[in-house]
Amino acid sequence: MTFLRKVALTTVVFLAWAAIFPHQLVIASWQTAVLGALVLGVLNGLVRPVIKLLSLPITILTLGLFLLVINGAMLALMAGLVDGIWFSSFGVQIVMAIVISFVNATFGEPRD
Repeated sequence: MTFLRKVALTTVVFLAWAAIFPHQLVIASWQTAVLGALVLGVLNGLVRPVIKLLSLPITILTLGLFLLVINGAMLALMAGLVDGIWFSSFGVQIVMAIVISFVNATFGEPRD
């Protein structure tokens, strides 16, 4: 259930961002947003841990700030894999990764 909740929240963030900032994020349809959220979830589960392990030295050197670049790179990879999603710049992807992380942390799985 946690995965589906994160996919739903990420889809809402995609659609809201595309509606508020149409020049920064272009999404063809809501189905494309759902597909993008699913692909992002799979990438975060399979590819991101490997990249985090390989980039551990630079992550330590930058006191963890390089993780923001990794999150932005996951969004870039997702946009490359899913037709119908386009970001205007890598900076937008990093900011959107921060927003997605915040929303998932705030409205995600409740903790005791």
